[in-house]
Amino acid sequence: MYFDSMTPFNKPWGGLMTSNGELNIPDIPEISGTTTQEYVYERLRNAIMLGAIEPGTSLTMRGLADCLGLSPTPVREAVRRLSSEHAIQIKDNRRMTVPLMTLDRFEELVALRVAIEVHTAKRALPYMSDVIIEKMTEMDDRMDGLISEKDLDQLTLLNQDFHRTLYTVNPAQASMPIIESIWLQLGPFQRQVLTRVTEYYEIDRHKEILAALTTRDAIALEDAITNDISDGVLRSGRNLLAVTEAA
Repeated sequence: MYFDSMTPFNKPWGGLMTSNGELNIPDIPEISGTTTQEYVYERLRNAIMLGAIEPGTSLTMRGLADCLGLSPTPVREAVRRLSSEHAIQIKDNRRMTVPLMTLDRFEELVALRVAIEVHTAKRALPYMSDVIIEKMTEMDDRMDGLISEKDLDQLTLLNQDFHRTLYTVNPAQASMPIIESIWLQLGPFQRQVLTRVTEYYEIDRHKEILAALTTRDAIALEDAITNDISDGVLRSGRNLLAVTEAA
Protein backbone atom coordinates (compact mmCIF):
# COMPACT_ATOMS: atom_id res chain seq x y z
CA MET A 1 0.00 0.00 0.00
CA TYR A 2 1.33 3.45 -0.91
CA PHE A 3 1.03 6.70 0.97
CA ASP A 4 2.84 9.63 -0.62
CA SER A 5 5.05 11.44 1.87
CA MET A 6 3.21 14.66 1.00
CA THR A 7 -0.25 13.20 1.71
CA PRO A 8 -1.60 14.53 5.04
CA PHE A 9 -3.80 12.20 7.05
CA ASN A 10 -5.30 14.73 9.42
CA LYS A 11 -8.93 14.37 8.45
CA PRO A 12 -11.12 13.72 11.51
CA TRP A 13 -12.49 10.19 11.49
CA GLY A 14 -15.97 9.56 12.89
CA GLY A 15 -14.99 6.22 14.39
CA LEU A 16 -12.98 7.75 17.24
CA MET A 17 -15.37 9.99 19.14
CA THR A 18 -18.65 11.75 18.52
CA SER A 19 -18.92 15.52 18.83
CA ASN A 20 -19.93 15.21 22.50
CA GLY A 21 -16.95 13.02 23.36
CA GLU A 22 -18.77 9.68 23.44
CA LEU A 23 -17.50 6.50 21.86
CA ASN A 24 -18.69 5.88 18.32
CA ILE A 25 -18.13 2.19 17.61
CA PRO A 26 -18.51 1.40 13.87
CA ASP A 27 -21.36 -0.93 13.03
CA ILE A 28 -20.83 -4.22 11.22
CA PRO A 29 -23.19 -6.23 9.01
CA GLU A 30 -25.36 -8.67 10.92
CA ILE A 31 -24.41 -12.31 10.50
CA SER A 32 -27.29 -14.77 10.33
CA GLY A 33 -27.44 -17.10 13.31
CA THR A 34 -24.99 -15.06 15.38
CA THR A 35 -25.77 -14.68 19.07
CA THR A 36 -25.84 -11.28 20.72
CA GLN A 37 -22.63 -12.10 22.58
CA GLU A 38 -20.87 -13.03 19.36
CA TYR A 39 -22.15 -9.90 17.61
CA VAL A 40 -20.86 -7.68 20.42
CA TYR A 41 -17.50 -9.41 20.37
CA GLU A 42 -17.13 -9.06 16.59
CA ARG A 43 -18.20 -5.41 16.65
CA LEU A 44 -15.83 -4.42 19.45
CA ARG A 45 -13.04 -6.48 17.91
CA ASN A 46 -13.57 -4.76 14.56
CA ALA A 47 -13.53 -1.33 16.23
CA ILE A 48 -10.24 -2.05 18.01
CA MET A 49 -8.62 -3.61 14.94
CA LEU A 50 -9.54 -0.54 12.88
CA GLY A 51 -8.24 1.77 15.59
CA ALA A 52 -11.65 3.31 16.29
CA ILE A 53 -10.73 3.44 19.98
CA GLU A 54 -7.41 5.13 20.70
CA PRO A 55 -4.76 3.56 22.95
CA GLY A 56 -5.23 4.65 26.55
CA THR A 57 -8.97 5.28 26.15
CA SER A 58 -10.78 4.56 29.42
CA LEU A 59 -13.79 2.26 29.06
CA THR A 60 -16.55 1.04 31.34
CA MET A 61 -18.92 -1.86 30.95
CA ARG A 62 -21.92 0.45 31.25
CA GLY A 63 -20.46 2.93 28.78
CA LEU A 64 -19.88 0.22 26.17
CA ALA A 65 -23.35 -1.24 26.78
CA ASP A 66 -24.99 2.18 26.37
CA CYS A 67 -23.01 2.85 23.20
CA LEU A 68 -24.14 -0.46 21.73
CA GLY A 69 -27.71 -0.15 23.03
CA LEU A 70 -27.47 -3.44 24.92
CA SER A 71 -27.38 -4.78 28.46
CA PRO A 72 -23.96 -5.24 30.11
CA THR A 73 -24.22 -9.06 30.05
CA PRO A 74 -23.16 -9.72 26.41
CA VAL A 75 -20.64 -6.89 26.65
CA ARG A 76 -19.02 -8.50 29.68
CA GLU A 77 -18.33 -11.74 27.79
CA ALA A 78 -16.97 -9.85 24.77
CA VAL A 79 -14.65 -7.84 27.00
CA ARG A 80 -13.42 -11.02 28.66
CA ARG A 81 -12.51 -12.51 25.28
CA LEU A 82 -10.83 -9.32 24.10
CA SER A 83 -8.88 -9.13 27.36
CA SER A 84 -7.54 -12.65 26.77
CA GLU A 85 -6.41 -11.46 23.32
CA HIS A 86 -4.57 -8.47 24.88
CA ALA A 87 -6.85 -6.01 23.07
CA ILE A 88 -8.42 -4.64 26.28
CA GLN A 89 -6.70 -4.25 29.62
CA ILE A 90 -8.86 -4.67 32.74
CA LYS A 91 -7.70 -2.53 35.67
CA ASP A 92 -7.94 -3.39 39.37
CA ASN A 93 -10.69 -0.79 39.84
CA ARG A 94 -12.80 -2.62 37.22
CA ARG A 95 -12.23 0.10 34.67
CA MET A 96 -10.77 -0.88 31.33
CA THR A 97 -8.48 0.64 28.74
CA VAL A 98 -7.19 -0.09 25.29
CA PRO A 99 -3.50 -0.73 26.11
CA LEU A 100 -0.94 1.93 25.36
CA MET A 101 1.80 0.87 22.98
CA THR A 102 5.42 0.67 24.12
CA LEU A 103 8.44 0.56 21.83
CA ASP A 104 9.46 -2.95 22.95
CA ARG A 105 5.95 -4.36 22.44
CA PHE A 106 5.64 -2.61 19.10
CA GLU A 107 8.95 -4.04 17.85
CA GLU A 108 7.88 -7.53 18.95
CA LEU A 109 4.47 -7.35 17.27
CA VAL A 110 5.90 -6.06 14.00
CA ALA A 111 8.59 -8.76 14.00
CA LEU A 112 5.86 -11.35 14.51
CA ARG A 113 3.86 -9.86 11.65
CA VAL A 114 6.80 -10.13 9.30
CA ALA A 115 7.66 -13.72 10.29
CA ILE A 116 4.13 -15.10 10.17
CA GLU A 117 2.86 -13.19 7.14
CA VAL A 118 5.93 -14.04 5.06
CA HIS A 119 5.51 -17.70 5.99
CA THR A 120 1.79 -17.63 5.16
CA ALA A 121 2.27 -15.79 1.85
CA LYS A 122 4.95 -18.22 0.65
CA ARG A 123 2.80 -21.19 1.60
CA ALA A 124 -0.08 -19.67 -0.39
CA LEU A 125 1.98 -19.01 -3.51
CA PRO A 126 1.55 -22.48 -5.12
CA TYR A 127 -2.23 -22.04 -4.95
CA MET A 128 -2.30 -18.54 -6.46
CA SER A 129 -4.31 -18.06 -9.65
CA ASP A 130 -4.49 -15.26 -12.17
CA VAL A 131 -8.12 -14.71 -11.14
CA ILE A 132 -7.10 -14.02 -7.54
CA ILE A 133 -4.27 -11.75 -8.69
CA GLU A 134 -6.77 -9.77 -10.76
CA LYS A 135 -9.07 -9.50 -7.73
CA MET A 136 -6.19 -8.25 -5.56
CA THR A 137 -5.19 -5.76 -8.26
CA GLU A 138 -8.71 -4.33 -8.23
CA MET A 139 -8.48 -4.02 -4.43
CA ASP A 140 -5.18 -2.16 -4.71
CA ASP A 141 -6.62 0.19 -7.32
CA ARG A 142 -9.54 0.97 -4.99
CA MET A 143 -7.08 1.66 -2.18
CA ASP A 144 -5.33 4.23 -4.36
CA GLY A 145 -8.65 6.06 -4.64
CA LEU A 146 -9.29 5.85 -0.90
CA ILE A 147 -5.87 7.40 -0.23
CA SER A 148 -6.87 10.40 -2.34
CA GLU A 149 -10.16 10.61 -0.43
CA LYS A 150 -8.34 10.16 2.93
CA ASP A 151 -10.94 7.53 3.89
CA LEU A 152 -8.89 5.75 6.54
CA ASP A 153 -11.52 3.35 7.84
CA GLN A 154 -12.30 1.86 4.42
CA LEU A 155 -8.62 1.96 3.52
CA THR A 156 -7.74 -0.10 6.60
CA LEU A 157 -10.50 -2.62 5.91
CA LEU A 158 -9.50 -3.03 2.28
CA ASN A 159 -5.83 -3.36 3.18
CA GLN A 160 -6.72 -6.21 5.54
CA ASP A 161 -8.85 -7.82 2.82
CA PHE A 162 -5.95 -7.55 0.37
CA HIS A 163 -3.66 -9.49 2.68
CA ARG A 164 -6.37 -11.90 3.82
CA THR A 165 -7.18 -12.77 0.19
CA LEU A 166 -3.57 -13.73 -0.41
CA TYR A 167 -3.11 -15.71 2.78
CA THR A 168 -6.32 -17.72 2.54
CA VAL A 169 -5.66 -19.00 -0.99
CA ASN A 170 -3.91 -21.90 0.71
CA PRO A 171 -6.78 -24.26 1.66
CA ALA A 172 -4.69 -25.70 4.50
CA GLN A 173 -3.62 -22.37 6.00
CA ALA A 174 -3.76 -22.18 9.79
CA SER A 175 -2.18 -18.76 10.34
CA MET A 176 -5.07 -16.31 9.96
CA PRO A 177 -6.19 -16.44 13.63
CA ILE A 178 -2.61 -15.60 14.65
CA ILE A 179 -2.28 -12.86 12.04
CA GLU A 180 -5.59 -11.27 13.02
CA SER A 181 -4.58 -11.41 16.68
CA ILE A 182 -1.51 -9.34 15.81
CA TRP A 183 -3.59 -6.94 13.72
CA LEU A 184 -5.91 -6.59 16.70
CA GLN A 185 -3.10 -5.67 19.06
CA LEU A 186 -1.51 -3.26 16.57
CA GLY A 187 -4.75 -1.68 15.31
CA PRO A 188 -5.24 1.25 17.71
CA PHE A 189 -1.61 2.35 17.57
CA GLN A 190 -1.33 1.80 13.82
CA ARG A 191 -4.29 4.14 13.41
CA GLN A 192 -2.40 6.79 15.37
CA VAL A 193 0.51 6.34 13.00
CA LEU A 194 -1.71 6.88 9.97
CA THR A 195 -3.47 9.95 11.34
CA ARG A 196 -0.53 11.72 13.00
CA VAL A 197 2.44 10.96 10.79
CA THR A 198 2.55 12.58 7.36
CA GLU A 199 4.83 10.02 5.71
CA TYR A 200 4.07 6.35 5.27
CA TYR A 201 5.11 4.29 2.29
CA GLU A 202 7.22 6.01 -0.34
CA ILE A 203 7.12 2.93 -2.60
CA ASP A 204 3.94 1.04 -3.42
CA ARG A 205 4.78 -2.36 -1.90
CA HIS A 206 1.41 -3.80 -2.91
CA LYS A 207 2.46 -3.40 -6.53
CA GLU A 208 5.60 -5.37 -5.67
CA ILE A 209 3.50 -8.10 -4.03
CA LEU A 210 1.31 -8.34 -7.12
CA ALA A 211 4.36 -8.51 -9.40
CA ALA A 212 5.89 -11.30 -7.32
CA LEU A 213 2.62 -13.22 -7.39
CA THR A 214 2.34 -12.82 -11.15
CA THR A 215 5.82 -14.26 -11.73
CA ARG A 216 5.37 -16.81 -8.90
CA ASP A 217 8.65 -15.55 -7.39
CA ALA A 218 8.84 -16.66 -3.76
CA ILE A 219 11.96 -14.62 -2.95
CA ALA A 220 10.48 -11.43 -4.40
CA LEU A 221 7.24 -12.11 -2.52
CA GLU A 222 9.13 -12.49 0.78
CA ASP A 223 10.93 -9.19 0.17
CA ALA A 224 7.71 -7.40 -0.80
CA ILE A 225 5.76 -8.60 2.26
CA THR A 226 8.66 -7.75 4.57
CA ASN A 227 9.05 -4.28 3.09
CA ASP A 228 5.30 -3.68 3.05
CA ILE A 229 5.24 -4.11 6.82
CA SER A 230 8.65 -2.75 7.78
CA ASP A 231 9.04 0.28 5.53
CA GLY A 232 5.76 1.84 6.54
CA VAL A 233 4.31 1.06 9.94
CA LEU A 234 7.65 0.14 11.55
CA ARG A 235 9.58 3.28 10.65
CA SER A 236 6.72 5.67 11.29
CA GLY A 237 5.69 3.85 14.48
CA ARG A 238 9.20 4.06 15.88
CA ASN A 239 9.27 7.78 15.20
CA LEU A 240 5.93 8.36 16.92
CA LEU A 241 6.86 6.24 19.94
CA ALA A 242 10.21 7.98 20.27
CA VAL A 243 8.46 11.34 20.45
CA THR A 244 5.84 10.00 22.87
CA GLU A 245 8.31 8.33 25.22
CA ALA A 246 10.58 11.38 25.20
CA ALA A 247 7.63 13.54 26.23
